[in-house]
Amino acid sequence: MRAPNTNLDPLLQPFTLKHLTLRNRVVSTSHEPAFGEDGLPKDRYRAYHLEKARGGVGLTMIGGSAVVSPDSPPSFGNLLLYRDDIVPWLRRLADDVHEAGAAVMCQVTHLGRRTSNYTGDWLPVVAASPLREPQHRAFPKAAEPWDLDRIVADYAAAAVRCKEGGLDGIELQSYGHFLDGFLSPATNHRDDEWGGDLDHRTAFPRRVIHAVREAVGPDFVVGIRMALDEGRDDGLTFAEGLAAAERFAADGIDFVSAIHGTIESDASLARTIPSMGTPLGPFLDFTGEIRRRLDIPVMHAARIADPATARHALREGLLDLVGMTRAQIADPHLVAKIAAGDEDRIRPCVGASYCLDAIYDSGDTKCVHNPATGRELQIPHTIPAATGPRRRAVVVGGGPAGLEAARVLGERGHDVVLFEAGDQAGGQLRLAAQNPRRGDLLGIVDWRTAECKHLGVDLRLGTFAEAGDVLAEHPDLVIVATGGLPNRTFLTAGEALVADTWDVMSGSLRPRPDSRVLVYDDHGGYPAMDAAELLAGHGARLEYVTPERTLAPDIGSMNSPAYLRAFTEQDVTVTLARRLRSVRRGDDGRLVATLFSEYTGTQTERVVDHVVVEHGTLPNDELYTELLPASRNHGEVDHRALLARAPQTVVRNDAGRYQLFRIGDAVTSRNIHAAVYDALRLCLPV
Repeated sequence: MRAPNTNLDPLLQPFTLKHLTLRNRVVSTSHEPAFGEDGLPKDRYRAYHLEKARGGVGLTMIGGSAVVSPDSPPSFGNLLLYRDDIVPWLRRLADDVHEAGAAVMCQVTHLGRRTSNYTGDWLPVVAASPLREPQHRAFPKAAEPWDLDRIVADYAAAAVRCKEGGLDGIELQSYGHFLDGFLSPATNHRDDEWGGDLDHRTAFPRRVIHAVREAVGPDFVVGIRMALDEGRDDGLTFAEGLAAAERFAADGIDFVSAIHGTIESDASLARTIPSMGTPLGPFLDFTGEIRRRLDIPVMHAARIADPATARHALREGLLDLVGMTRAQIADPHLVAKIAAGDEDRIRPCVGASYCLDAIYDSGDTKCVHNPATGRELQIPHTIPAATGPRRRAVVVGGGPAGLEAARVLGERGHDVVLFEAGDQAGGQLRLAAQNPRRGDLLGIVDWRTAECKHLGVDLRLGTFAEAGDVLAEHPDLVIVATGGLPNRTFLTAGEALVADTWDVMSGSLRPRPDSRVLVYDDHGGYPAMDAAELLAGHGARLEYVTPERTLAPDIGSMNSPAYLRAFTEQDVTVTLARRLRSVRRGDDGRLVATLFSEYTGTQTERVVDHVVVEHGTLPNDELYTELLPASRNHGEVDHRALLARAPQTVVRNDAGRYQLFRIGDAVTSRNIHAAVYDALRLCLPV
């Protein structure tokens, strides 16, 4: 039932789902941030969802892929719905979210083959058919009748635990997991009653739906998140997906969260959950057709990253509830800012998908430029004003670290001057954004620049600050965020002969088409891959060399497919497990690169026109070193105070006139999140 138009903004209109009235149309759809403890949604998990409730979301979905059975072991921090002791934790979370005005539901699933045989209780992984899932690499056994009986019972029991926990409903998961393993002809090769035509392939999911509905009763909300078109030749077609959804609705499903695509491999996952460099809302026409054909509400989330796209989807009748999940990972107060007329101050989701890749890279979800996400128990999303004396602060460097320091100090109410040598702020982010696919990274810079202006920060662009310029401001606090410079010192010979990735990204190196270029990556992250993609796209005959045993290990599954596609299209040669030792000029004027194998102890040579190296950065610390003697703390950071979010009180020089710190790559070569986190936790107690 659609509520009457009580607000001109469709995002803020209430919506009635069965008996449940949501205060607006914005949803944080089910996802797993891996913030649980022992498989339970304890304090950290609760604080993460409570922040979004306080930030105005209508419905927040917890437990992305919360599992119902022990033979569905967690593959990315999943909640364990087969445990009775989860109920009080669900109740506490639900009570807090309800008090903040939002509804809360949980996704319920059996992962099927989308996990590992070598984790949890080491039970055999089960699926409709014994087909390996490429991404998690498990070889499952075909589920036997007794497996199906117990899994149906486990679904029903898990749904009851959610109801007893005070949740407003649940969502069954049916894309890439156990249920759609039966539904999709690509993964169901059975010749028994559960395989064959659509009637047989829908039979097991319908059995689960019936059992769940019987267990929770007629009034509890039960939805399903399902692929209605897998977009593959051997997979579920739109016609079959729609027919299945209609049957599920007749069985008692109250809403559909629509998915297009599959998630079994890195390539298909990146298409289904698209990242930066792809169009906004790519599947909205698809969901619009579903909404026209189904009699139950339709929810959808896929790169709906900004309010304008979300409004379009609602105004055009393409869906009923709009999922803005990654957008609220970037800014959990998104809805509140819209309602307050502060839409221009929403911290943007730039589509970096670090929130997903970080789960596998470092253990849990992290927004690439909001370090408070997932750290709500330690760091506020809204920076409070300082209660102590107003301080005079100078920040040197306008990259992500320096801009964040200036923003936070401005929020605290201090007088802040920021010096940036370039005509534009951004630092290394501006280089990364020269890859056209990654231009959205500039949102990290643009938002902070706008916030600094809003807060009255004195931004002095195009100003190369020397020590005298800093001291002329009579600062109480100096923060050096001057970044780093490319490191070529690892070479035993030939430093002056090679280029680096900055040369490529800045445009100072543009090889002739068909020239031979060797890109050496001893970093494992984005810089060399961006440079290689640009060079290959400009026609260079490229060899990518790395000492690693795999390609760019610090780039996760959400972002690697775009690079691999470019490498394949441009026929890039990839050489693993070779270390670049030296470069010399050959007799013909070309470059000779010497590569060494640690495994065989042998050397080989490549004759090329250009060698491009990536080995991180070394701190650009001349200004910091010059300012050290007159500082009170001689640059020392009290790590215990930093981790406790307490003020820095170290005194090494009683005559010192200012505190001095350095952050970001001015300390050592790291990533965007580290730079922003450095600045936030250092400046928050000031």
